[in-house]
Amino acid sequence: MTDKIEKDPKDWASGNDPMTDAQASYLKTLSEQAGRPDPTAKVRSKAEASELIDEMRRAAGLE
Repeated sequence: MTDKIEKDPKDWASGNDPMTDAQASYLKTLSEQAGRPDPTAKVRSKAEASELIDEMRRAAGLE
């Protein structure tokens, strides 16, 4: 069995790039599922969006 190695989003070469449209859409969906307000207006980067997606997935019971 191979362990999955994940790189911290803060260490991504493109981590400071703006959040993608796909990330924004997924965050909106997850926030609805988790019963939380839409956070997309406050997200500034791909790395921040990725971390928030992980948090929202846990809150929505998807992990």
